[in-house]
Amino acid sequence: MTGWVPHAIWWHVYPLGFLGAEPRAADAPPVHRLRRIVDWLDYARDLGASGLALGPVFASETHGYDTVDHFRIDPRLGDDADFDALVAAAGERGLRILLDGVFNHVGRGFPAFQRVLAEGPSAPTASWFRLGWPNGPGAEPEYATFEGHPQLVALAHDEPAVVDHVVAVMNHWLDRGAAGWRLDAAYAVPPSFWAQVVPRVRAAHPDAYLVGEVIHGDYAGFVAGSGIDAVTQYELWKAIWSSLNDANLFELSAAFDRHDALLDAFVPLTFVGNHDVTRIASRLTDERHLPHALAVLFTVGGTPSVYAGDEQAFRGVKEDRAGGDDAVRPAFPDTPDGLAPFGWPTYRLHQDLIGLRRRHPWLHRARTRVVELDNRRLCYEVRDGDRALLVALNLDDAPADLPAPSAGEVLAGEASVRPEGRVTVPGHGWAVLSTTDQRCA
Repeated sequence: MTGWVPHAIWWHVYPLGFLGAEPRAADAPPVHRLRRIVDWLDYARDLGASGLALGPVFASETHGYDTVDHFRIDPRLGDDADFDALVAAAGERGLRILLDGVFNHVGRGFPAFQRVLAEGPSAPTASWFRLGWPNGPGAEPEYATFEGHPQLVALAHDEPAVVDHVVAVMNHWLDRGAAGWRLDAAYAVPPSFWAQVVPRVRAAHPDAYLVGEVIHGDYAGFVAGSGIDAVTQYELWKAIWSSLNDANLFELSAAFDRHDALLDAFVPLTFVGNHDVTRIASRLTDERHLPHALAVLFTVGGTPSVYAGDEQAFRGVKEDRAGGDDAVRPAFPDTPDGLAPFGWPTYRLHQDLIGLRRRHPWLHRARTRVVELDNRRLCYEVRDGDRALLVALNLDDAPADLPAPSAGEVLAGEASVRPEGRVTVPGHGWAVLSTTDQRCA
């Protein structure tokens, strides 16, 4: 783990949506949109973020995940000069850039695949893909896809030339100032592929942060087998909103146990929203519990990420259909001044909790221990060595009287601390508290 990552908090932007790019590149003239993100960097810094996690910015056919040129900025977003300007402006504000690398598959317009279509089995790039030729060399081949989407052509990850290509792409943009990579659909790629790529990238960029998108399965095993730093913590994401909606905090407690086991091996990327899921403000059935979700995100171990708009309580429901991502990938105004006024209290709540997180950077690897638990009430301790905080959550209408051994002052939220080691949390309330001794009983 590189030395800067324990302090990292990402603000995650999906640029093609954020900047209002046309849905199809073929229909779009080149536009220098990427520099408009510069006008949002002070907003991200003031939020408390230390980095900007960008969705796809490379030349693609539609949504960015059908790449056709990994070495070129999507013309709908701009060009190399626009990218360089964004990196420079972010650096002036102490913000690092995380890029989104789509290396499991490419778009049909990817030149190596187009050469296969033009030249047949004899094409020198035929080995880059998993092909079949049932109708002979004059017909289009069968080819492996990503999750059945014909526009997403799967790469052959046992091909050395594909390894070389991915290494070259990753190092190229790290050389240009990126600080790391999110590896899209990493779960669909054999860990052995990443184990060939990662050492060569680290040799040139030892401080690069590499995080893989892994939805389910053996997270720790994937990290160990691939050599990357982290994976996305979807288990915790699901447990947060599900336990709040079902008033079943036992689910969250169980997720804490699994999360702690992961922290023994690596530090996951944690989140309550991203560009692929329904926004947290829409997912929760009771909007009064949005602060509870955020309190968990910013107190448990992990590297937190905030999806742009969640800090303004944006709504948006992902649907399983063509265009079903559009509602969670909207265009933003040109500057923060164009945001609606009703979202700013949620922004300030994020500021408070991110500020607390940054004042306690040891939370990055902190373990969680439940002090009190029932369906609607939870008090847990987060600890790293001699440093600890207490978090109290109440989903009930009535105030909750909870044991909080050695509770000190209220650092965020609302609670009354009593000298006998208990706290009272209002109905549907929450609190983060300091502790007054070395270890909670």
